Amino acid sequence: MEFEKISSPSLRELFVDQLENMILSGKLKIGEKLPPERQLAQMMQVSRAVVNSGIAELEKKGFLIVKPRSGTFVADYRRKGTVETLVAIMKYNGGRIRREEIRSILEVRIALDTLIARLSIPMITDEEIQVLFEKVEAIQNTASVQEAIEAAFAFQHEFALSSKNTLIPLIFQSFHAPIFTMWERFCELYGVEMLYNRNYTMWTYIKNRDTQGAVDWIEHSLKQCIDGDTQIYFD
Repeated sequence: MEFEKISSPSLRELFVDQLENMILSGKLKIGEKLPPERQLAQMMQVSRAVVNSGIAELEKKGFLIVKPRSGTFVADYRRKGTVETLVAIMKYNGGRIRREEIRSILEVRIALDTLIARLSIPMITDEEIQVLFEKVEAIQNTASVQEAIEAAFAFQHEFALSSKNTLIPLIFQSFHAPIFTMWERFCELYGVEMLYNRNYTMWTYIKNRDTQGAVDWIEHSLKQCIDGDTQIYFD
């Protein structure tokens, strides 16, 4: 058995984490001005270099905005954020995603997955259907929840590739972290077998080249996670 090296976070990482938590918790309000870098470094007992690099990273993530000659302000991350912002939100509170974020991600998944179905199914080949079958069957032949989730992601990503759209697989791949976290929650509540059954049902619509049936199934199954019988919200 191999064990991974344990490493402690750097001061910059701790600085970034603390400010992210303060922003996401509302302790730092949108539009609020931060103290000057020198003062912030003294207050947090770190170097100015740590503060400077940390602020640069938080600005990149959409949490802060630096205005020349005015100072550093808390940004509206919902307007300025990126996929990195989403990952930070997901890590907040120990990875227990808030209800509003779960709902938002699932609503986006409905839009993306139904688009994939409409593009892919009308032109999918027998060979691609067979590859998808092998990937969906791999879900129930795994040794852990994590492996099952990765197998399910591989199945759905392969389906995205069959759309022949250049951007869709890249967009889908960018959702790897939130999808993994939510499926982990799904398996915790309902089991790997349920995860397999849902993906296998999707594959049967693909096999039958039933575009509308696939679209209806995507909408039904994901809406069940939003406000139906298989909700995945954290208490």
